[in-house]
This record gives sequence, C-alpha cells and structure tokens, in this order.
Amino acid sequence: MAAVAVSACAGPQATTRNAVGAAPLEPSALTQPAASVAKKSGDNLYIPDLNVTGITVKVPKTLTVSEKNSYYPNGDIVWRGDLFGDRHAQVEAILKDSAEQAGAKLNGSRDVHMHIQLTRFHGLTEKARYSTGGVHKINFYVTLRDPVTGATVRPVEHVVTNLDALRGTEAIQADKLGNTQKFRITTLLTGVIAAELAEPEGYKDENRGFFVALNRN
Repeated sequence: MAAVAVSACAGPQATTRNAVGAAPLEPSALTQPAASVAKKSGDNLYIPDLNVTGITVKVPKTLTVSEKNSYYPNGDIVWRGDLFGDRHAQVEAILKDSAEQAGAKLNGSRDVHMHIQLTRFHGLTEKARYSTGGVHKINFYVTLRDPVTGATVRPVEHVVTNLDALRGTEAIQADKLGNTQKFRITTLLTGVIAAELAEPEGYKDENRGFFVALNRN
C-alpha cells in the first residue's frame, strides 16, 4: 500500500447494496475488464487479487456534529472517544487508520486506489455509555479506482456497521486495559473494510439487536 490522502469534503456517487443517507456527489462508471471480475452479487462487483496502492478518506463538512450529552443526540457525527476538538478530523483519522490496516492485508496483483466517504459516525455519549449502553454505528461509501487513470473499477458500495458498545463498569474496566471506544471501533472497521474488499459478497452487517433497530435512522 502506498499514498494516503485525507480530506474533509464531498466525494463519489452510485446506488448501492446498503444505500442509506445522502449519496456521494460524483458519478461513477464501471470500466473494469470482465476478465478481472470473478463474481457479481447484486450491485457489488467482486475483484480478486487486490493491492491497495492508495487511500483517500473524506468526511464532508456538511455532516453535522452533536456534543449534546443525551442518550441519542441528533447529528451525523457523535464522538467522545477523543478530547473535545475537531470531530470531523478525529473520525477521519480513525477511518484512515482502519483503512490503512485493512489495505496492508491485501497483497495481490491488481492495483487499486480506495476512496472512502463517511456518511455517519455514532459513538456513545457519556450519558449512554455509563448507563443504558448502546451501539456504535459507522456507515461509509467505498469506491475502488484505477490508480493511474482514475477510472472506477468497482461501483460505490454503502457499508453499514453496528458494534455493540460496552457500558457502565464494563466500559470503565475496558478503558483501563486499553480496550477503549476508539480501539474497538478501529478494530471493527479494519475487519469490515478488509472483508468488503476481499470477500465475494463484501461486508454484511449481521447485528440485529435492540439498539441497532433504535439507531436505524
């Protein structure tokens, strides 16, 4: 894996397997030769033998941030796993780190540039984390492009993830051991992105818990 570009602006477009929320802004067209495509499942084109040579992560400034300490605050970004600051930059860094780790697992012969655009990043507020608990919900678009021509080699996919959060005493003890919200989410996203790229069906979220249903919109 080579260059990594990170920015906070708008990005790519397409209808996708898990399409939810605002669509990316730039149209995409499938240009990958048929010989490199092993399987088509719905809108997802599986491209085997990938090598991620570059990564671009985008967190649009149009995504709203909530610092309200309620059980379920309104906002596209709810994050308390870092000290108070630029939440767009903080969650962008988490996505970048996860994408780099996932890309490093792929050492194939087909070079691609991976583009990721965040649509939702919901961690837990202090109030929820130390009482009821909840779910970490991170959703994003993934596009694969030719690193030389920039042509889209796999259509945009909207990836939906849900991670049951720790709460109360369990959360406090986990923090002491370094198993923080940031660590757990980074670990999840690394696995999710790796599966999205390496598995024929891509990543599919199987969490059907109560908080997932509550946090669906």
